[in-house]
Amino acid sequence: MKRLALLSLLALAACTPHVPSSRYIGTPMYVVSNVIPAQLAGRWYEIASFPAPFQSGCSHTTADYAPRPDGSLALRNSCRVGNELRRIDGTATVAAPGRLKVDLEGVPFRGDYWVLDVARDGRTVVVGTPTRIAGWVLHRDRQMTPQELRHARDVFERNGYDAAALQRTNQR
Repeated sequence: MKRLALLSLLALAACTPHVPSSRYIGTPMYVVSNVIPAQLAGRWYEIASFPAPFQSGCSHTTADYAPRPDGSLALRNSCRVGNELRRIDGTATVAAPGRLKVDLEGVPFRGDYWVLDVARDGRTVVVGTPTRIAGWVLHRDRQMTPQELRHARDVFERNGYDAAALQRTNQR
């Protein structure tokens, strides 16, 4: 039932995906090559995103990562749609420095997640996809300063995203 609901949500949301601006075609993307997967362990709050199709209607979005013995990360993404809590579990493995392959239960393809920036204090991570169809600003707290969010927007802009399309995530 959970898998069917997720696939239905994917199909519905696929009708109106975020479409990257054509003015950014050819803009290179830069990843943070010294990211250690264990740095990502713990809870992250989504502050803003270029929502992936499967996130349609989500608020209060979190990502929980836990190191696994094989060096990969177990993950659980959660959000609220209305009063319903939705969760999806998966695994993230290192594909190359700063690049993760993410497998989510019930999703028939692996996602490419690229770490575009990590704040000096390690409390903010900016993650994108090479297609620029999705991207996320993750923070250790439910809120971040306007300066931190501006920096994340700048990171997306430098990496070929149309930062004007970045959407705030309701965490209140």
